[in-house]
Amino acid sequence: MRGIVLACGNTAIDNQLPSVAHSDEFAVRQLPARPGKAEVDPVLAELAGGRLVVWGTDADLAAVALRLLRTERLGEVAVGYVPAEPDSAVAGLWGLPDRPEQVWRLALAGEPDPVPLIRDDVGGVLLGRGVLAPVRGVGYCDDELVLRGQASRIEVTPDPAGGAGLVVRVVRRRLLVQRATSTPGRAFQLGCLPVTPISDGVRHPRLVNRWTWYRHTEDLRLVRGLV
Repeated sequence: MRGIVLACGNTAIDNQLPSVAHSDEFAVRQLPARPGKAEVDPVLAELAGGRLVVWGTDADLAAVALRLLRTERLGEVAVGYVPAEPDSAVAGLWGLPDRPEQVWRLALAGEPDPVPLIRDDVGGVLLGRGVLAPVRGVGYCDDELVLRGQASRIEVTPDPAGGAGLVVRVVRRRLLVQRATSTPGRAFQLGCLPVTPISDGVRHPRLVNRWTWYRHTEDLRLVRGLV
């Protein structure tokens, strides 16, 4: 067996998987949206060095990556990704194909490439886009002051150029004019009036007045190389 396909959430698998995923090379497991330890860890135990393909949302991919982090398998498992939604921030960041047949071929047979894995200070991970909006406070990217006062929106993503790990984009609106500044770095720290962080489309369950995103010491082996 070359690997396992995780069909997450309400993904209908009958007529959408390519023939190779129905063969003996790949097993298919139907999991709930944003699967946790009880669903993912048994799959990892049977993977035996094979490839893991996540078919779902950016939040599903982040949930699986979190289990790889917690079980110390980031360095050994190549992860293919087939977005179930057209507006995937992960796909946009890392240049995954738009056409279904191409993205499947890449996920199943492409080469893994290390990409930054971003963590937060409450135990989660970020693979696509993190959002804080609106926000008023003081924010630093590494040692550089990127916010003092009000911003209509702050976005944090892994750095697609590699670099230190992440990019902070601060958007300010004045009357009809919107201005944005982008700053790369390894960590973003914010102290602010209460705000709800959104990571890969998932809202944090409570308001916070402090928040941090930072690069993990080990990368995710995301399949995005040429087939």
